[in-house]
Amino acid sequence: MVYNYEILTQLSRYKGKDRIRLHMPGHKNFPAFRAAFPVAPIDITELSFSDDLSCPSGAIDRAQRDIAEITGAKRAFITTDGSSSGVMAMMYVAAAFGNKIIVPRNSHKSVFNACRLLGTEPVIVQGKEEEGVLTFPEPELLEKLIVNDVNISGAIITSPDYYGNIAPLDRYAEVLRKHGRFLFVDGAHGAHLALEEDRKGYAGVYADMWVDGAHKTLPVLTQGAAVLVANEELSDKAEEAMSVFRTTSPSYPVMASVEYGIKYFINNPKLLARAKDAVAAFRAEMEGVTFYPSADWAKVAIDFKPLGIDPSIAQTALEKKGIYAEMNDGRYLLFYLSPVVTAGQLAELRAALIGVMAKKKNKGTFRDRPSIPVAERTYSFIYALRQRAEYVPLREAVGRMCAENAGVTPPCLPVVIAGEMVSPQAAELLSSAKNTFGVRDGKIKVVRR
Repeated sequence: MVYNYEILTQLSRYKGKDRIRLHMPGHKNFPAFRAAFPVAPIDITELSFSDDLSCPSGAIDRAQRDIAEITGAKRAFITTDGSSSGVMAMMYVAAAFGNKIIVPRNSHKSVFNACRLLGTEPVIVQGKEEEGVLTFPEPELLEKLIVNDVNISGAIITSPDYYGNIAPLDRYAEVLRKHGRFLFVDGAHGAHLALEEDRKGYAGVYADMWVDGAHKTLPVLTQGAAVLVANEELSDKAEEAMSVFRTTSPSYPVMASVEYGIKYFINNPKLLARAKDAVAAFRAEMEGVTFYPSADWAKVAIDFKPLGIDPSIAQTALEKKGIYAEMNDGRYLLFYLSPVVTAGQLAELRAALIGVMAKKKNKGTFRDRPSIPVAERTYSFIYALRQRAEYVPLREAVGRMCAENAGVTPPCLPVVIAGEMVSPQAAELLSSAKNTFGVRDGKIKVVRR
């Protein structure tokens, strides 16, 4: 089946007919703006013909129905506010069924922001650290928690994570449903998995409700995402949540691109196969290189520890050649791919990496980063947020209770969470990180004594 691009088609019909724009947005498609921002001709507002994202009945409605069909959902909601707005919406739905939710430590900061806004207590769980990356908690741990606490509405799981680890969603779903709880999935990094045969590894196969960060791995403009619902028991509450957390002035180009990106590889399946083959060939040809064992073909993380090379050196060398990676975490240089990647691009990457590895002066520059600490939990997250607090230097914060999450970005994961004691390892990791959140001028927020 070939899908029509409903929103883009409708916007294209309007382009050129708008001699005088006396409506929002304020740029009015005037020539200088249009020259600087070529998307201007289709950047419009809710007009007589353009449908309305808050109560769709035309092209947007048809687009969302198609997206639901493609992803296996009962309902689909386009959002132009990124995956974070979808996470907020999911947490809003979860809060209707309990004031606690299971949250793995490797969750995005938006999960914790939602807990803060909604007064939901995150029940923090942590998997093992393997090869420098936090893994998922065992399903048995989730079961142990929910059988002893009726206030836990379910669990919110990030899958896949930044490194391409895919959670055991089938086992999580089995445990949660056995006890009448819900599985919410932050699938921000996995929208492309909906295109796989049998949608293998895709959040929508098991989740009651999930988010696809379409812009992250599909040809979609930044902030384009979709919130999907499989469990009809959550449908009405999900619609209510979207009205709360989604903007009332959505970008029509972003909306159109969400639909476009999700449908494009359904309409052009050979391109997906070609990209996967190119990635597989790249991995096979990179002799002497250790890759992080990703379960997601679109995440390629090269481990620079065995090479003895500081990944920052490689990152700088690549950027001089116009090649930009997604993330350097101090050990791995992560290349975040999508179905539009080509064999030619990967060949250039391979040549550049070989050049880095061949230089003798680069050897012996690698330095181990601190491990992610297993934190001591003293008080609840919500309790800590509500206490009088102060900012103190990181070295003086050791042994004090954290009053606000602090972590490393990317990938926006907390190193220490409100209610936990700041450990020496946490302070060291935050001090050595290039980009952080929750740290201001070398200081962290802690509960006053």
